[in-house]
Amino acid sequence: MEPIRVGLLGLGVVGGGTFKVLARNAEEIARRAGRRIVVTKVSARDLTRAKERVGNDAEVVTDPFEIVRDPSIDIVVELIGGTGIARDLVLEALAQGKHVVTANKALLAKHGNEIFALASSKGLMVSFEAAVAGGIPIIKAIREGLTANRIEWVAGIINGTTNFILSEMRDRGLPFADVLKEAQALGYAEADPTFDVEGVDAAHKLTLLASIAFGIPVQFDRAHIEGISQLSAVDIKYAEELGYRIKLLGITKRRADGIELRVHPTLVPSKRLIANVEGAMNAVLVKGDAVGDTLYYGKGAGEEPTASAVVADLVDVTRLHTADPEHRVPHLAFQPDSISDAPILSIDDVSTSYYLRVEVQDAPGVLADLARILADASISIGSMIQKPSADAPPRAEIIFLTHEAVERNVNSAIALIEALPTVSSKVTRLRLENLG
Repeated sequence: MEPIRVGLLGLGVVGGGTFKVLARNAEEIARRAGRRIVVTKVSARDLTRAKERVGNDAEVVTDPFEIVRDPSIDIVVELIGGTGIARDLVLEALAQGKHVVTANKALLAKHGNEIFALASSKGLMVSFEAAVAGGIPIIKAIREGLTANRIEWVAGIINGTTNFILSEMRDRGLPFADVLKEAQALGYAEADPTFDVEGVDAAHKLTLLASIAFGIPVQFDRAHIEGISQLSAVDIKYAEELGYRIKLLGITKRRADGIELRVHPTLVPSKRLIANVEGAMNAVLVKGDAVGDTLYYGKGAGEEPTASAVVADLVDVTRLHTADPEHRVPHLAFQPDSISDAPILSIDDVSTSYYLRVEVQDAPGVLADLARILADASISIGSMIQKPSADAPPRAEIIFLTHEAVERNVNSAIALIEALPTVSSKVTRLRLENLG
């Protein structure tokens, strides 16, 4: 049987890893796929370096459109990244009748609906396992392995950079800025780390997970996003004392009135497995009505872990290359005519528990004032600790853990607390998820 011919757009870290894994495991991959998968053409900006990497095994070009328009190419692998030329290349590849494999979470989070619609109209596949959590096969797990389940919620550590920073802040008691510099020196963080530390990267990935978990359109613009750049080491310390660890989580939940879609620092009970995921590792927890809780753990980035997911997609596309499009796994797990119009809920409508830290004058009646404001807002206190300060005049930090409450009510209570003359700083508010 003729081999499947692949055009590789981009020969950076992941592109190089994909080429390497395909070459090293060619025989094993062919045994699984039923035919050989061969990269015949590669696009790269640096021709000399690319030719050194691929040798005589593939043609190297500088114009990626030359690949997507080559009639001999069966599958285009897009590993350029970004949402500019990558979008144009993917749409052109589909227009030319080629299947697409991509690791580009930003592209799919922003333009996935357009891309999937075009692919469906052409009877083509767009596979994107490598776009979420690197080498962890979380897309396949939710889309296929858990297909019998009504997914209730998904919560994940899906950005290794922020998890590394939070792990170091907790272990060493260092401030965010200091650990970020170390992460950059070690190569865990980019020179401009904004997408990672402000939660945007995690939100791209969560958007895709929500779509395949609940069968809804891709709606990145509706996600609530908070990062870790403003997180204080003292809150990590207090959380630890209270039996929690702080993780940047992507959380999406099905509710009767819509879907929650949010990324933010979150207190998680330290006894939970996901709370003990350290360093640059990723983990995703999925709750299904039949299977219960399932946890997926592994490397979320890197040359060969991500290449592992890219090659797995190539094998899937190769197996189904000649199959009737009506019998392939849908892009977003659900049949295109059964996609739900369930709304993405505003963060104001989210219901969860909270960690509230407030600095106050250490005087009679202050605690009663705080408790009254919370009670009037229908917020029940689960536990509380008080940390006295040696400063003069006498001050104290009070930390509340609440039972489940509506975000809108919490915001109103915080505004009233901050208006008290005995309160000397902004209230620190973090969300808490038991994930049980």
